[in-house]
Amino acid sequence: MIVAGLLQVVITYSQQSGSLKTGDKAPLFTAKDDNNSTWDINNFLGKKNIVLFFYPAAMTGGCTSQACGYRDDMDDFAKYDAIVAGISGDEPENLKLFREVHNLNFPLLSDPSGEIASKYGVPAGKGGSVTREINGHKHILNRGVTAKRWTFIINKEGLISYINQEVSASNDSKNVLNFLMSLNMKNN
Repeated sequence: MIVAGLLQVVITYSQQSGSLKTGDKAPLFTAKDDNNSTWDINNFLGKKNIVLFFYPAAMTGGCTSQACGYRDDMDDFAKYDAIVAGISGDEPENLKLFREVHNLNFPLLSDPSGEIASKYGVPAGKGGSVTREINGHKHILNRGVTAKRWTFIINKEGLISYINQEVSASNDSKNVLNFLMSLNMKNN
């Protein structure tokens, strides 16, 4: 019952957005990841379900809660043949710190110009910075843009199957898993 309600809400949001809708082909992109390597969505299309979550800034409260939820649920994502990637306007070196400090087990992608956010219709505003002390050292984490918190699922056919523009940071991972579970039940 909860899953059906979630599906309706997600479909309603996506149909109201002026950009991507469920059923649309996912925009292609490459990005630098937290290791400063190139991450290419083409390497996963047709092979995995892809969960992309856009978040405002690394090492901030809500974003840490959201990322740690995905980290903790990674075994469940594997059951649904899904990979996860987080996207923000942070620089790769900041993403590396974020990943290391919180033991994140999925790639974090850098979108400092907001180009990827724009392709997905995710609103992004002015960038900024946060200062964090990590292992006794002060770090200033700069980001080029601050994206809204939105989540997408791209199915194995390369189509958008889920859009959530009203993401609750602490519940995002569980909501995405509920949706993947419902898709799995429909397909079996």
